Amino acid sequence: MTEEKLALTTEWDKTFPKSDAVDHEKVTFHNRYGITLAADLYRPRGATAPLPTIAVCGPFGAVKEQCSGLYAQTLAERGFLTIAFDPSYTGESGGTPRYMASPDINTEDFLASVDYLSCRDDVDAERVGVVGICGWGGLAINAAALDPRIKATVASTMYDMSRIAAKGYFDENDSAEERQAQRRALAVQRTRDYAAGGYDRAGGVVDPLPEDAPWFVRDYHDYYKTPRGYHPRSLNSNEGWNVIGTQSFLNQPLLAYAGEIESAVMVLHGDAAHSCYMGKDAFAQLKGDNKELVLVPGATHTDLYDGGGKDAIPWDNAHVR
Repeated sequence: MTEEKLALTTEWDKTFPKSDAVDHEKVTFHNRYGITLAADLYRPRGATAPLPTIAVCGPFGAVKEQCSGLYAQTLAERGFLTIAFDPSYTGESGGTPRYMASPDINTEDFLASVDYLSCRDDVDAERVGVVGICGWGGLAINAAALDPRIKATVASTMYDMSRIAAKGYFDENDSAEERQAQRRALAVQRTRDYAAGGYDRAGGVVDPLPEDAPWFVRDYHDYYKTPRGYHPRSLNSNEGWNVIGTQSFLNQPLLAYAGEIESAVMVLHGDAAHSCYMGKDAFAQLKGDNKELVLVPGATHTDLYDGGGKDAIPWDNAHVR
């Protein structure tokens, strides 16, 4: 398949410093829908191939220059060949119209990363893992349920985006009436967008913060809207998804077959995170003695993005086997 030639920046424009212990390069690969995806590849310097490998993505609405890249680089320092990639329709990856999301296509993005990594000469195709952060944690679990090539999965500070779409935060909008109201509003928006020949944006993390902003919104603001995590290509840092961009999550539960995953899964969450209930509930669906729930005491949702200034990410739980 011919891949689209993407415009990839050559400068180091990450939200974290470059490591001297790894080699870095930009790579591309394609998914089965013909979309070319952009990724940063990190290889432990001086390591002997073939290497165990990990594909990292997330958070939902973020880019690879933010915490997925930090995860990938740090795991490379620990002996893995890793990639952090931008999902379809976002960041430096291809796909039009821009700023759309799909439970199918975004799960496929993970599977396509496994395709790419499994075909590299410097990778041990029997030791492939995925890490999904925030909304990509649920997508990582869905990918593992679909693809037995994935031998290990980490869902870090995870969201189940289909649950959020259908039930709202903390399941507070879990009713047929609330869902139908969403469907009606989205239907009106679709007609408006089509007539206008473009797509309205939903907005990223609110800025400035209103005085009555919930504490978890303040948590997001502290990452996405400050030098700590801001990036000009990040949807969450700027204008967000299209209003209709995440519509299909409303009707398509991601974790329906999580209980059939045979490979290893770690659900990693801060016990002070607003989203912790989703991690605990996802873990409860998993079966087998190769599943692990790791709760980090006192850590909020975004503390597991970059450590939160308190080394909240338990990197030592990652081992090359």
